Amino acid sequence: MDEDFVRRLIEYLDAFPRGFKVMLLSFDFHYDDAGIKHEESSAFFVPDRYAAELARRFPDRCEWICSVHPARSDAVAALDWAAKQGARAVKWLPSAMGIDPASAKYDGFYVALARLNLPLLTHGGEEQAVQGAGMGELNNSLRLRRPLDHGARVIIAHCASLGENVDIDRGSNGPRTDAFGLFARLMDEPQYEGRLFGDISAVTQVNRIGRPLETLLARSDWHRRLLNGSDYPLPGVMPLFSVRRFVEQSYLTSSQASVVSEIRRYNPLLFDFVLKRSLVKNGRRFAPMVFESRRMFDRKQITTTVIHRGPDQERSGHH
Repeated sequence: MDEDFVRRLIEYLDAFPRGFKVMLLSFDFHYDDAGIKHEESSAFFVPDRYAAELARRFPDRCEWICSVHPARSDAVAALDWAAKQGARAVKWLPSAMGIDPASAKYDGFYVALARLNLPLLTHGGEEQAVQGAGMGELNNSLRLRRPLDHGARVIIAHCASLGENVDIDRGSNGPRTDAFGLFARLMDEPQYEGRLFGDISAVTQVNRIGRPLETLLARSDWHRRLLNGSDYPLPGVMPLFSVRRFVEQSYLTSSQASVVSEIRRYNPLLFDFVLKRSLVKNGRRFAPMVFESRRMFDRKQITTTVIHRGPDQERSGHH
């Protein structure tokens, strides 16, 4: 079954020009705060070694992203190993893996992320596809201030475009508020310029069409900090997308919708790409740079300014 999945994926990639690559995501187990693995609470597991091996098999089409739970006793060593094997980033889904990004226990892990220049790709907002441990509040974007303040680059998956989270800026018992609004708050804070990014995978799903998508198209000042992702294989799951809805809400013309719908019958990856490149709302569309994500994952060329904020001082440095 794994080989069939990989074969189909590579066949889909044949529709794209030379230089186009996909990122293969690993997925670690659920661990508790003591670093004990709980397979019974783990939705699934994709080993780093497997993703790395696939990327070596298909070097012209694939890169890979590791997944290391920060509570593991070997977390920093595993991160170093993955970086040496060519990992381009680190994947987390806090609610499924049992990770509190705001925990001080993980500060050493965040320092290692900054040292290795590996961005953290982590879920934001409500999660409906992977239940796992069901700790939804761990997906709160505001909990990512801690890795950001320790110099890590962070990509919030789906731009936290679904659900609600507690506004912990107003205390641990703050009001529940729109998850996308919390993402937008972080994006607009100057100290996170150059370190906080958003991933637009899934933002075109039928349950996310609305203010988040319209805002993402309109905020051209954010586009250099947005990255395209497919959330594959979900673009191939028919009920999750409604091309008709995009026509009704004036994102697509009828003729565009016909072409996009036809593409979807044959290649969900190409469908996802063409759909996002075609969307227009109030004259605004995603800039081409949103789809040029290599700039984010080339570790040799990226320099980030890091601000370590203490209670009484700020100091800056470079990694």
